[in-house]
Amino acid sequence: TKLILLDSLLQEMRAMRACTFLALLVVAGFAIAESKRKEGGGSLADRVEQLVELSGKRPVIRLNGNKFRDLVKGTPRNYSIIVMFTALSAQRQCAICQQASDEYQLVANSYRYSQAFSNKLFFAMVDFDEGPDVFQAMKLNTAPVFMHFPEKGKPKKQDNMDIQRIGFSADVIAKWVGERTDVQIRVFRPPNYTGTVALLMLTSLIGGLLYLRRNNLEFLYNRTAWSLLALFFVFAMTSGQMWNHIRGPPFVHKTHSGGVAYIHGSSQGQFVLETYFVMLIYGLIVCGMIMLTEAGDSKADSMRRKILAVAGLFLLAFFFSLILSIFRSKAGGYPYSFLFK
Repeated sequence: TKLILLDSLLQEMRAMRACTFLALLVVAGFAIAESKRKEGGGSLADRVEQLVELSGKRPVIRLNGNKFRDLVKGTPRNYSIIVMFTALSAQRQCAICQQASDEYQLVANSYRYSQAFSNKLFFAMVDFDEGPDVFQAMKLNTAPVFMHFPEKGKPKKQDNMDIQRIGFSADVIAKWVGERTDVQIRVFRPPNYTGTVALLMLTSLIGGLLYLRRNNLEFLYNRTAWSLLALFFVFAMTSGQMWNHIRGPPFVHKTHSGGVAYIHGSSQGQFVLETYFVMLIYGLIVCGMIMLTEAGDSKADSMRRKILAVAGLFLLAFFFSLILSIFRSKAGGYPYSFLFK
């Protein structure tokens, strides 16, 4: 009888051990599955829910390496995502990154609080200091870069926005997003009263000066002053300031070698500093023409007229050759040059 009881007890212990072992296997399986789910980003519904939650807190979702691989590169996807790769830290010395970020944020805000908002399109950002591995994986060595990751397939050439050609203003970004995703975003800029205040101050200043000089308004008939104002306006328009205002190009461009490009290499674009150079060159060319005209019409002594003529000819020839050289470098195949190639 004792042997039978002992054998029964041993069988029960073996059964308990087997049940315990099976329970441990089940728990371990669940733990491994949960770990893999977290590493792989979980199901599509989980990723979409996470994106909606993050975009509710901040229209531009900040991504590090893990979140980028999970939410942007993870598959399957039924949503598109626009990603701005940037370097906002001051030590990175990206002169235009903050300005581009502000415009990008404006587009994301306009989309987030519009009727077009849905879980089919999201805006995100990867900063170099938060995701250097992402930059390495995407083979990026410049910033800012705007890319569209479609819901199916890999990004194509058109999914990389050409900021050198079209700039990065909010309206340009919104138009490009519409072309890539068929989601039309109307950009809403917050009211900016700086221009209105400046205009009121200028009007008050001019009104005050006219009031103080109300008994002597002959200065309004000064042809030299009006000529200078007209020339400044012409220089500003012909140098491309209005194009800058519409397209929002970068101030300068940092090249792949680490240098700084002041002149855009294409006739389809320009930098802000480049337009200042062009305006200054136009002004010096006009000064040369004025000197030559004065040398011919002036009643001064011959020595002064010669000096004016030589100085005017030098300014005209030198800076006309310079502007021609700049145009030649931007317009490939242009055959003509003067003093410089």
